[in-house]
Amino acid sequence: MADVPLTPRAYLQAQSRWTPVEIAFWLATLLPFWLLPDYLSLASQVAITALFALSLDILLGYAGVVSLGHAAFFGIGAYTAGLFSKFVWGAPLPGLLVAAIVSAASGFVVSLIVARFRHFTLIMLTLGIGLLMQEIANRAHWLTGGSDGLQGISINKVLGAFNFDLYGYTAYGYSLAVLFILFLCARRIVHSPFGLALRGIRENWTRMPAIGAPSRAHVRMAFTIAAAMAGIAGALLTQTTQSAALESISFGRSADVLVMLVLGGAGRLYGGLIGAAIFMVARDQFSGIAPQYWYFWIGLLLIGVVMFLPNGILGGLSALAARWRKS
Repeated sequence: MADVPLTPRAYLQAQSRWTPVEIAFWLATLLPFWLLPDYLSLASQVAITALFALSLDILLGYAGVVSLGHAAFFGIGAYTAGLFSKFVWGAPLPGLLVAAIVSAASGFVVSLIVARFRHFTLIMLTLGIGLLMQEIANRAHWLTGGSDGLQGISINKVLGAFNFDLYGYTAYGYSLAVLFILFLCARRIVHSPFGLALRGIRENWTRMPAIGAPSRAHVRMAFTIAAAMAGIAGALLTQTTQSAALESISFGRSADVLVMLVLGGAGRLYGGLIGAAIFMVARDQFSGIAPQYWYFWIGLLLIGVVMFLPNGILGGLSALAARWRKS
């Protein structure tokens, strides 16, 4: 008897169910507290970068929108959180909220432009916007500190009880909690009719309006959501390090997060998380071996993944699992 095709609602419900592998993955993120206490600072950086990669995955992996200036929203969130803590209030959670609002508003304004274009024009537009924002932050020395970075940032205790310690316990716990909450939000988004429409837009931009899914409106919404999440990631970096530097808004950060998605596998939710972890750990280890040439090893890793695992590491693992089930 032939299998009955799933309805869209049944498909989304099936996709939204938690698997044992997912549960094991999130439980494993707690292990650094006991097994790797000396690397908690690195672990917090991994969690923040994973959130940034997750935000880009909504655009690239699900909507098919390539952005080479996504670090602009990361930097906006970083500077917003820093300025808010310096001049208004040092409480972390209100700082995250303000950074999310400012980044989302910036993303919506930019989306009014980029949602009208596709392919090469879109890539050049996002690259130009990113470079423009970096130069604005550099020139606004009176506000951002320019190349010297924003000084005088002081962050209060998380929930009034947990102080940011030198060992990184609070930083990692705080970053991991925010990552998990926003991952749940992203998971709900991509497993909704809106997320299904984004995948349709990725596959065929011109046909989606014919079935009641306006492509530009959906891309604007996805861009705004992704910008808000990237801004929160930037705010987390500022709050956990108590600094905001020009590097947070640089093109290099946009390029790095794109590499992370390629490594992990775009359009898989966990691809950005896995790619960020691999990239950050590899950078930490390779820079210890040869500080000037660590990008050489990252380049080799990227070439190997693209050649032998074109759908990323998670894509390769999925293919192996499918073969194993058939055998």
